[in-house]
Amino acid sequence: MQSMSQNEVSKVCLQGCCPTLLFNSSPQSDNILKPRHSSSECRHSFAATTTSSIFPNTKFTNHESLPSLHESFSEFNKVYPQYSETEQVDKVRAKEYYHLSFSNHTSLDYIGIGLFSYYQRQQLQHLDASKTQIASSSSPPQSPSRYSDISFFSISYKTGNLKALLLHGGHESKFEAAMRRIIMKFLNISEKDYFMVFTANRTAAFKLVADSYPFQSSKKLLTVYDYESEAVEAMISYSEKRGAKAMSAEFSWPRLRMQSTKLRKMIESKRNKKKKNGLFVFPLHSRVTGAKYPYLWMSIAQENGWHVLIDACALGPKDMDSFGLSLFHPDFLICSFYKIFGENPSGFGCLFVKKSAISVLEASSIAGIVNLVPEKRLHQLSEDSSGNEVEIEQKSEASSLQEEELASLTSFSSRIQTRQFEGGEGEASELQIIEISADVEGTQRSNENRQDKNAQDSENGRFYIECRCLDQVDSLGLRVITNRARYLINWLVNSMLKLKHPNTEGTPLVKIYGPKIKFDRGAALAFNVCDWKGEKVEPVLVQKLADRNNISLSYGFLHHIWFADKYAEEKGRVLQSKEGKGQDVTGIKKKYRHNLGVTVVTAALSFLSNFEDVYKLWAFVAQFLDADFVEKERWRYTTTNQKAVEV
Repeated sequence: MQSMSQNEVSKVCLQGCCPTLLFNSSPQSDNILKPRHSSSECRHSFAATTTSSIFPNTKFTNHESLPSLHESFSEFNKVYPQYSETEQVDKVRAKEYYHLSFSNHTSLDYIGIGLFSYYQRQQLQHLDASKTQIASSSSPPQSPSRYSDISFFSISYKTGNLKALLLHGGHESKFEAAMRRIIMKFLNISEKDYFMVFTANRTAAFKLVADSYPFQSSKKLLTVYDYESEAVEAMISYSEKRGAKAMSAEFSWPRLRMQSTKLRKMIESKRNKKKKNGLFVFPLHSRVTGAKYPYLWMSIAQENGWHVLIDACALGPKDMDSFGLSLFHPDFLICSFYKIFGENPSGFGCLFVKKSAISVLEASSIAGIVNLVPEKRLHQLSEDSSGNEVEIEQKSEASSLQEEELASLTSFSSRIQTRQFEGGEGEASELQIIEISADVEGTQRSNENRQDKNAQDSENGRFYIECRCLDQVDSLGLRVITNRARYLINWLVNSMLKLKHPNTEGTPLVKIYGPKIKFDRGAALAFNVCDWKGEKVEPVLVQKLADRNNISLSYGFLHHIWFADKYAEEKGRVLQSKEGKGQDVTGIKKKYRHNLGVTVVTAALSFLSNFEDVYKLWAFVAQFLDADFVEKERWRYTTTNQKAVEV
């Protein structure tokens, strides 16, 4: 078979050959996609085609010259034709998370996985309201419905000895047991190999490990983070108090690539490899820059006598499917979940401990372990309710719920159609909302499935919970979610780089840190906005102004940056303290230099992010091309009696 030309490879790549090779390889695809290195060529071609096809030979020096949302989306679809295959995500967003469109707010300020959907919460509130009305009437009280045993919960702290809890167990409510089963199944983690502990948050999980790990005998703590993490800093602080020697990987300026040679030297041991060196803390992705790190580092660490902790908090919703947990078997794994995307980022953390690693832990007491307590207003099923009572109540409630769902869907469809015809924002309104029609047959079928599941769980004595967001992620699958994020983040990076100040030098408006246009970059972006002199606009100010424009961003602190000699002069200009003040690094002692780094603005895409979200961010950043933008914003909010934006 003849080898493909560069243009042919480009066309095939954008139609999905690379995702197929990575996630769904088969003998047929191997035969079609020759030569042998077609995967590598495809990745390179993806980046090259993105650069050459999105606003080719164009630079934008005025925010008013940007193409409209409609025009940009049309060109986006031409460059990434396979994006249309992810339209199911738009349908899920429109039906289950319609608050994102109605509020006209873009959430790009946190990364992770949600549990429930907004639509699910609304339905439960309607159900709860109807139950309250029934309870207040003269009718005799009825048994609580198992269908309402889901959704919102609170956490209660308990003092815990982690090792004792892992060895002997503890009281676990039906609600907690159900949540544990759901999460472990979602993450493909076997209960035969791992124990799971609920923690207050991500930071609490890291503290638990730090307080229980035997740093007196295995002294080293080696972390791999290109940004400052509150959770990791807390772990380092606790560990050092217990005798640990903390070390960190370094990242080369300006592309922030991992210093592999240095990291290998820190990992490799010259002494007996059977004796544990310490704890190797490895994030699979950077949740700030979007950098992804080779999984091979876990294997190298294990071969050299390290216990391995995997930080999976930055993983995409289905990335655990491609992680290869059964191959690497880390000793500890930490992840976190929030409640509803765009509504409530609170939730809990999860600490997984490999059963064979429990014996190395030391007994210690520390706050951070929690119980999950379902909200009382959801009328939880009492412990002594019989299966027959539940089943009878289920049928009547399911019938009522079905009617409510159909009415809600019909009403929602009407509201959407009205908004589309009213317009108000021209072409943007057509892309902002996808029309949803009430699918009577589909809703009936969905309710029948829920009834069957409820009845089955009643017979088994189990507590039924519906984590609708996790179900949606499972239904969409890894390929759809990964491809969608890949197209959106690379379009955003490329478009940001097209913004130039209207001066002779054509100074870039945006400075991007870490990977730029890249096939396998993560869906997170670290950047700074610069003025026409190349001076950075403070990230906190950018964040505040974005919030005024209904865009939620965050900011971070990049650190452990290594500068080659040729960047020595730039080093003095770039590094600053955590407070954002530049410093002369020449006179600072080595042990304090970890406090220096680069403050950045951060944006993170979720699986629900759409093209309008990234376009809105791009259009907002482009406003800084106007040298008076900040002053105009301050004046505007002062004259409307709002709090002035502080510089």
